[in-house]
Order: sequence, then C-alpha cells, then structure tokens
Amino acid sequence: MQRKLAAILAADVVGYSRLMEIDEADTLVRLRSTRENMIDPKIAAHNGRVVKLMGDGELIEFPSVVDAVRCAVEIQQAMAECNEELPADKRLEFRIGVNLGDVIVEGPDIYGDGVNVATRLEELADPGGVLISGTAYDQVERKLDYGFDFLGERQVKNIEKLVRLYRIRLDHPRTAAAWTRGKSFRSRVWLSAAVAALVVAVGSVVFWSNSRAPPLELASRARMEFPLPDRPSIAVLPFTNMSGEAGQQHLADGMTDSLITDLSKSAGLFVVARNSTFAYQGRQVTVSQVAEELGVRYILEGSIQRAGDRLRVNAQLVDAFSGGHVWADRFDGNAADIFGVQDAFVTQIVDALKVSLTGNERMEITRGRTDSLRAKEAFDEGWSLYLRFNAKDNAAAVAPLRRAVELDPEYGRAYAALALVYFRIEDYAWHEEVLFKDDDYDWNQQYGAPPRVAMYRAFEHLENATRYPTALVYTAQALAHLRFGRAEDARRQAGRAIELAPNDPEAQIAMAWALTTSGKPSEALYFVQKAVRFNPNSPSHYVLAHGVALFAANDLGQAADVFDEGAKKNPNATALMPPFASVLASLGRRGEARRKLLVWRPGTDQAALEDLARDYKFPIRWAPEYKRVRERLLDGVRAAALPLDVTVSSLTAELKRGDSASRQIAAKRLGWFGPSAAEAVPALVMLLGDSGVREEVVQTLKKIGPGAKAAIPTLVEMENDKFIGGHAKEALTEIRGY
Repeated sequence: MQRKLAAILAADVVGYSRLMEIDEADTLVRLRSTRENMIDPKIAAHNGRVVKLMGDGELIEFPSVVDAVRCAVEIQQAMAECNEELPADKRLEFRIGVNLGDVIVEGPDIYGDGVNVATRLEELADPGGVLISGTAYDQVERKLDYGFDFLGERQVKNIEKLVRLYRIRLDHPRTAAAWTRGKSFRSRVWLSAAVAALVVAVGSVVFWSNSRAPPLELASRARMEFPLPDRPSIAVLPFTNMSGEAGQQHLADGMTDSLITDLSKSAGLFVVARNSTFAYQGRQVTVSQVAEELGVRYILEGSIQRAGDRLRVNAQLVDAFSGGHVWADRFDGNAADIFGVQDAFVTQIVDALKVSLTGNERMEITRGRTDSLRAKEAFDEGWSLYLRFNAKDNAAAVAPLRRAVELDPEYGRAYAALALVYFRIEDYAWHEEVLFKDDDYDWNQQYGAPPRVAMYRAFEHLENATRYPTALVYTAQALAHLRFGRAEDARRQAGRAIELAPNDPEAQIAMAWALTTSGKPSEALYFVQKAVRFNPNSPSHYVLAHGVALFAANDLGQAADVFDEGAKKNPNATALMPPFASVLASLGRRGEARRKLLVWRPGTDQAALEDLARDYKFPIRWAPEYKRVRERLLDGVRAAALPLDVTVSSLTAELKRGDSASRQIAAKRLGWFGPSAAEAVPALVMLLGDSGVREEVVQTLKKIGPGAKAAIPTLVEMENDKFIGGHAKEALTEIRGY
C-alpha cells in the first residue's frame, strides 16, 4: 500500500438535483461546457490532475497546496464573472473544499482521510465559496495574499479529530487584488467561450435525446491524412491577438513562429512548419480537425495581449487523442521579458512530452536569435512574404528584413533571409520589382535592381549571416553553392542545417536540391517528402524542388502532375512555369507547354517568346558530371517556345534542303527534342561530313542518346579529329550509355 501527502480539491454543483429535475439535458450540456472551457484549463494551468468525476462532483489532486487553493479561488471568481452574464436560472454555482493530508494511492485513484476531509469541507462551503482545512491554511497563509476567516474547529463525518476551518473571503480587497494581478488574459477567453457555449446550449438542448452530454470529439488515427510520426508530434496554432489592435498581430505571430522555430530544433519532436499551421489563422477549427489534417497528436494553442509595456501570454498543449491538457502556463509581466517566456515555454513543453533537449539543441535555440522584439516582428513579416514565392511579395520582404538587421546588427537569421531574398531576385529575373533606397543606388530608382547589385547584396548578407550561424544560415549557404554546381559542398551545408534544426523543412529542401544535382534524384525525393510532411501546406518552391527531382529521375508523368497541382494551388507562382513547360514538351504535350510559357510571360509574341526561352537560365546548376540534366531541362523550355508547326518531321526535312545556316538552326532545334528526335538520325548522320554544321549535329546526336546508335560508326571515325574529337567522344558516351 502506497501513501503520500497530497493537496486535494473537492467540488460539486449547488442544487444539482433541482437543476436536473428542471431540465436534465440542458444542465448536462452546461456543466460539460463549463468544465471544458473554464475549469479544466485552470486545473492544467496549476498542474492539477483530475482523479475522478462524480456526476456534478469532481476530485482533483495537486502536488502543491498553494496551486490547489489558487486554482479554487480562480475557479470561483471566474464563475462569478461568468454568472453575471447569464440569467439566474442558467447559473451554475460550485462549493469547493481544499485539504492537505495523507492519501492512499491505488492505481490512478486515491482515497483515505485526506480525501474525506476535502469532501466534507466542500459540503460545508458556501455556494460560490472556498473552505480550506487548517493543514492547508498553515501552508498558504504567508504565501497567498488572500483574506481568510477562521470559522473555528469542527467535527466532520468519519474523521476522529476536530478540523480547523478557514473560509477564503473572495470579496476581500486582497483576494480581489490577487485575482486581478494573477488571472491570465486567456481566462477571459475561456469565460467568453463558456458563456457562449452556455447560451448556445440553452437553445440547442432539443437536439440531445439521451440523458447525458455528447462526448468530446477526439482525433482518430484512422482519419489522419498522414501517418503519425514515431515521436511526439506537435502543431503550434497561431496565437490569438487579444490586444484589440491589428498592429499587434505581428507580436502574436512572432510568438507562434518562435515557438515553432525553437521546438523544431529538437530531434526528439516532430514539429509542423509555420506555413501549414498559419493556414488555420482566423478559422474556427477543432483540435481534432487540426490534428487529423496535419497528422499530429498534440496541438499547442494560446493567446497574447499587449497593453503598453505590459504583456499577457497564455498557452496550453492538448492531446488530440484524449482531449486532455498535457501542459498549460501563463505569463503576466513586462513585454521585454517575452523571449524569456518563449524559452520557458519550450523547456516546459519538451519536459511535458518527456523529451530531453541535448546541450547542442539548447545552444541552437538561443543562437542567432534576437533580443529585440521589434527586430523579431520585422523578421517574421519579411519571412512570411519570402515564402509566398512570387516577385511582388519577394520584393516586399526586403524592407522588413533590412529593418530587422538595422534593429539588431547581430541577427543571423535575418541576414540569411535577406541573402535568400536577393538570390531570388537574380534567379528568377525579378529585378524590376525591387527598388533600392540607398543613396549609393538612387540612380536606380526608375529601373529596379540590376543583377550585379542583387548578387552583390545577396553575398554581402550571406557573409554577415555566417558570423552568427544558425540552421537557416547553413541552408542559405547550401543554396549559394548550388548556384555554381558545387553539389558536395551544398550537401555538407544542408546536412549541418538538418543537424541543427531537424524539423526545418527549408533545410530538407536544400538537401533535396543537393542530391538532385549530384545525380541522386531518388534520394532527393525522400527529403522533399520529409519537407512536405513537416509542412503539408508547403510553399511553391517545394513544388519546384519536387518536380525537378522527378524530372531528373525521368518520371516525367509524375513531374507534370506535381507541377500542375502546384500551379493550381498558387497561380501567382509563375516561376514554376518554365520547368513545367519543359516537362510537358518532353512528354510531347507542346500545346500545353506553350500555354505555360505564356502564363510566365503573358502577351509575348513569337519572336520574343523564343528569345526568352533561349535566354532562360535555371538558377540551380548540377555537378559537372550531371550537367546534362540541366541541359535537358533548358532544351525542353526552348522546345516549348517553338511554333507548333515546327516539328521533328519538319526540321528533318529542313536538314535536306536550304543553306548551311538553315540546316544548322534545324539541327540545333532537333536537339531540343532530345530522344524524341530519333527519326532524324539518318539525316543527321548524312551531315556529319559537312564542316559547317557537324559540331551542331554531334551535339544533337548526343542529346538523342541511345536512339542515335546508327551514328556510332561515323562518330568513332571522328574521335581523333583535332577539332571535333572531344565532342564525338561525349556523344558516343551518351549514345552507348556508358
């Protein structure tokens, strides 16, 4: 038999039998709503455990009698506020008794004198009041600034010794002041929810035909849209801005983003990315719905209110399978302490989920972070714009990110984000969208940012970022290496980013690109899938990485489907159109391919479209030994831009007539069709003796590949040619397949 000392809170509803007799279903609905929206969150906030529910009664165990008494007072004062907004016949009142005493533990249940005294105190308490024992009073007298009335000693049923009784004066100025100071702003949210739920219950009770309230809808593994991870999985919903000012939304978003970022650095957790959880912002959703759609077990939600320098933050972690609160906490203090609050929340959450943070993970959580609230808000604004993957929003990201580094010159993540923004300006020819405001570049106000300035800025910010390294810095470095075909260097940097932030989907995407460009597209797809799993509502640059990896793996049909779905999801992501067009052209769907290019550059005439396709530069380069994949991608874009009446057959016919220049153009265009141009091989072989076109012909035969086997004898004869021999050897390698 195990015994222990515990703080016990016993509560029941005043006049419960009478209420049930008047309207049984209505009473049950209102009691359930009050427990869910008001009482249970307070129990969790004070580290309590519900031992049992007994109709209208509840028995709760606390590790601290201070927590037990404080919880009792807050419940009664919150109920009083709630009842003020309800008709007299719809009010619920509780009696509460609190005792500190010895209990017997048997599984999840407890019993003994400690429980019995608490139950007797509850029976003696006034409606809406709290009565505590002398043992409880002795512990809280000097720790809680409440008003107490000593009611003397009394014999209670089944207890041999007299029990000292103390009534907490809820109307006492000190008790009221403590409530005003200590109550969380979230409690008002719970109050509002409780009142709303009770009002709804009054009008909805006709829907309940049985004699009990409906069970809370819980998440189901069977309904999960993704397999549940093999470690604790969590989604952080956007914190509610309760300040009443739209300008404070960035503060609430920043708290959410910071918790996601910091929790993501634990390898022991699975954390859904910001982009996916923020999709629920402003929507009425249930915990079970979010859990099932994102494939996680735990949901973290909270609220934040700022009034001048004062800040109130509340958070709770809910188990979607049980509906219970795993953890809850609150903060009421100075806004300057917000970063300490975030650290405390992260530590408490991982502890609640029984996950241990390594020393490196704890170090990474604080590394590269800012102590400036304004800088953090600016970063969050800029990063959100960057993730939208279009020219206008990318340009808009510059100002807030630059403001972030001005406010905190040691903000590593902000420097890294700026580098990524400027890389995109160059990568996707978004120069006209950006106007520099610096005096050094005031001449550029009319024409936007020229490429050399964008690239200079990107590497300038990347260099600054490396002084304050974070996972995002290593991700940016990996992508910088990929601009020059340094796939192995990119893999090392992406690996470092994943090591520091194992839940960061951006790091996973960087690794996917590194593997795709090093000839391992199948392995790359694994990392793309991980990124999408971390971020189900993934931004469009994940689609680009996914589609190109499939293209590199020669899975053109699947690549087309991925690009099509991504384009429909985000029509503004026009940067997807050139590679999408390339895939479609490679599949022989040239009409569709052409339309995609016109989405990319609407209103372009034929000549200009061909020029754009010819000059198109895909931003990622493959390792030298795999550069042919990138060439295939670019050739597909060029083929997509050709007039639809230009076909392999028409180009083959062009090889047999016309002047040398026309034949050279025809041979070059045939190369853009790749293996689909195999029917032109005999005509191409005939031109290998023409010195004016043979170099272009050899390049086209190389692109046709194994379908050009008929050209092998002639190419073998050319291997030792002083001028064309090197190209002939490369063509033979591609045609033979080794």
